Amino acid sequence: AQPSSSSAPRKQLELTPEDFERYMFFESARKQAEKDYAKNNQDTQALTRWGGSLLELAHFRQGTEAIELIEAAILKFEEALQINPKKHDALWCLGNALTSQGFLYADAEKAGEFFTKAADNFRKALAEEPNNEVYKKALEMTAKAPALHLELQKQLAQQQQQQQQQAVAAGATGAAGGAQSEAERRKELDEAFTYDVLGWLTLAAIAVGWIAMARRAGAAAA
Repeated sequence: AQPSSSSAPRKQLELTPEDFERYMFFESARKQAEKDYAKNNQDTQALTRWGGSLLELAHFRQGTEAIELIEAAILKFEEALQINPKKHDALWCLGNALTSQGFLYADAEKAGEFFTKAADNFRKALAEEPNNEVYKKALEMTAKAPALHLELQKQLAQQQQQQQQQAVAAGATGAAGGAQSEAERRKELDEAFTYDVLGWLTLAAIAVGWIAMARRAGAAAA
């Protein structure tokens, strides 16, 4: 099923007027691309615009909503490339989406698989347009992705360790004052769960942030 990207009003999205305007622009582009595709399911440009709009819309979402939009965008790019494997802008977009997806995995090997696929797509795009500075910059950025991923995992591990130390300290205090109540144990579990969720959302935010990085690099190179 197509993930929802237009049902939330501005207040729910918590966007500035400028960001909300951009959000509505890409939402309108998504709808138009979807209409164009309905008229011609071999329209690779419509598929690329559709996927690109979904990828941009992911920037305005968090957690699983952002993840679903990234995954949906990848499907659109892949469909376009099944029709025309040499469509360089679809290859570039797919590379950005795959890089973003790689950051959603904590395991470095798994993330590396996505970064490798992304670099492969950037190389293919560059092969079609050797002088395209945007594609060159994207390939350079992807080469830095594993190091950025490693640094992110280190930061998350440090945060988790601090969280555990706080939980142990809280437990020791409770033991000194008497038996820990059921409510206190549930609170500790809730805090641990909250950290896990926040860790996942951090990964999602990094992935979505990659979209913004790629967009800024493209604008600078244009």
